[in-house]
Amino acid sequence: MEQEETLDPADWEAMRITAHRMVDDAITRLSDVRDAPVWQDMPEQVRATYKETVPQSGQPLDDVFDEIKTNLLPYPMGNIHPRFWMWYMGSSNFTGAMGDFLAAILGSNLGGGNHAAALMDRQVVDWLKSMTGFPAQASGTLTSGGSVANLIGLTVARNEALGQQNVRQNGLGNAKLAFYASDQVHGCHMTAMEVLGLGRTSLRRLPSKADYTLEITKLREQIAVDRASGVKPLAIIATAGTINTGAIDDLPALADLAQEEGLWLHVDGCIGALAAIAPKNGGKLAGLDRADSIALDPHKWLHAPFEVGCCLIKNQKQHTDTFALSQAYLEKEQRGIAAADWLHDFGIQTSRGFRALKVWMSLKEHGVEKFGRLIDQNINQAEFLADRIRASQNMELLAEPVLDIVCFRICPPSLTEADIEDLNREIMLRLQEDGIAALSDTRVGSTYALRCAISNHRTRFSDIDILIDEISRLYSELTPNL
Repeated sequence: MEQEETLDPADWEAMRITAHRMVDDAITRLSDVRDAPVWQDMPEQVRATYKETVPQSGQPLDDVFDEIKTNLLPYPMGNIHPRFWMWYMGSSNFTGAMGDFLAAILGSNLGGGNHAAALMDRQVVDWLKSMTGFPAQASGTLTSGGSVANLIGLTVARNEALGQQNVRQNGLGNAKLAFYASDQVHGCHMTAMEVLGLGRTSLRRLPSKADYTLEITKLREQIAVDRASGVKPLAIIATAGTINTGAIDDLPALADLAQEEGLWLHVDGCIGALAAIAPKNGGKLAGLDRADSIALDPHKWLHAPFEVGCCLIKNQKQHTDTFALSQAYLEKEQRGIAAADWLHDFGIQTSRGFRALKVWMSLKEHGVEKFGRLIDQNINQAEFLADRIRASQNMELLAEPVLDIVCFRICPPSLTEADIEDLNREIMLRLQEDGIAALSDTRVGSTYALRCAISNHRTRFSDIDILIDEISRLYSELTPNL
């Protein structure tokens, strides 16, 4: 007989030493992250290693880790760094990372079953319901992120509008449906329209107001126009924290309109919903609890390691009616491992990772109140940056910050609009390439803007000062004659 093999190490004590080495290095990197560059480009010899063919035989794990230390760890995206403000991502935390490690050790599949990880998954969803003001009897599921969380909420809305059994059995037929949002809505909703089989034109992206929120009057008019033309208005997609400026739609007014018109109210709260727990700024999310569904992202302002999103559905029956599927090999039993509800009945994944543990551990260690204070801290830092911009002769604030996103530009009066755009882009790229700070760019209206999204628990007010000082330095270097 051939010798039997396993992936377990031949020497567990040697593995313990290697694992401790990995953890020690990880702690050193996190504790020193402030002193590292935010980002640095990879030399060609490092890029070349990622073109190597698949290994046919193995090598000692210590050698594998040495390669990781050389070719991977020095070249991250940078979002755990205190001056990464490029995209709205969250910055992870060490406890959450250990939660991911322990979850991987358990190796549990969260498609369901009678085991502790499944109960913890439901508990974390319950905690998120309470944090957003949803009732205890509401439903929800953890997802890969906001895009899938939004898709799940909109799928429930679609099925409810068309009749659960009919649409699941027969599809859309010739249904003409309309969803409504502002022109500031996240692009994932256009993708959702395609996945739902409706096409992008089913999403009515209405012009926003001067504060970049959904215009209620125009929304009401569009609903009337659609009804008159034989289109079925289905759902309002409100945004609690737009991707560009962090604007929050008028949730109470939209809830009133949705109730009046018999429409589903979905809130894309992937950026701002968790601000509901902030002691100073939570009031900005008034009306969130009136939604029929909410999408949110614990990997943003709860700083869970990627990836974990969540969709909350107020009516559990509507939720499970949309996704539950009876299969002979997944029957629920009275005893044993299958003596529990199947969590895959709440979404589109049969196999699901154990995302809950990293959120559970972080909330257990720090508590909701601390996360709320950290959200307030980020919002205060955004206002501090806005004040620095207002005080500058050569910078312009392009939108009043509502949450933690600041859009601005460097705009010396002697330059043309095209030159101003080129100058801002060059300063943005040099800040990245010098490893100082990471900003993104966008357009506020038609104006090119630099965008600073401060969603990092490691950011200090002194980091904002560093940003302004470095922008001033680069401005002087690039425009010596102004």
